[in-house]
Amino acid sequence: MRSQLGGTILWMTGWSMSNKVFDRLRGLLPDFHHISVDYSAAASSEEILHLTETAAKGLLSSGSGPFLIGGWSLGGLLALKLADQKMADGLVLFSATARFTRPKEQQNRGWADAYVRQMITGLQRDRQAIESKFSQMMFTDLETASDLRNHRSLIGNWTTPALIAGLETLRHVECLSRLPTIHCPVLLIHGTEDQICPYEAAEELLMQLPQAKLLTIPDSGHAPFLGREAPMAESIRSWWHDQ
Repeated sequence: MRSQLGGTILWMTGWSMSNKVFDRLRGLLPDFHHISVDYSAAASSEEILHLTETAAKGLLSSGSGPFLIGGWSLGGLLALKLADQKMADGLVLFSATARFTRPKEQQNRGWADAYVRQMITGLQRDRQAIESKFSQMMFTDLETASDLRNHRSLIGNWTTPALIAGLETLRHVECLSRLPTIHCPVLLIHGTEDQICPYEAAEELLMQLPQAKLLTIPDSGHAPFLGREAPMAESIRSWWHDQ
């Protein structure tokens, strides 16, 4: 039986990543009920959005207590979109951004759209090369040396159409203009050395979300929870109980 102070967490993973990446963290949060959204076979960006909204609506209609969304990277962007629709009681966002692609003057906060388009083209030619380069960018040199990048739960199982759909979602979904209207509590967890969603994107979220708290993970790349699950679970529990 879960704690009265718990609730349900809907987990939404990052681009190309298996939901198993959250298994250890979920296991350390037994006071919550856990549900995941599976994007691995999505055929389009529209299907990714549909899967996301369907999962959230199902949980909301079940009336099973407080409803949190745990989103990593792409999942974090989608979590913000749901929160803008008043479909969450709170958010836990790992390495998130309110807008992934950015104009030249904002590229300290995101990527150029042209680069994401090149990834889409590259997936159709040499998928393995694109996924390998992305995986290398996820970790700092220190994390790579510690074998963190070989974490088994990171092995993705997305189809090529799903990978393309995920990139199209990152290109077109933006919540930046909506941040001041998202009033639920938000816990931001972000590594200072993130090359995919830069730390400046987390600072932007902190400044514009009305109820945000930022947990900074020094010297961490794009997966700040991996290898740090025990203190991360305690931080999430403590933050949520304070709400």
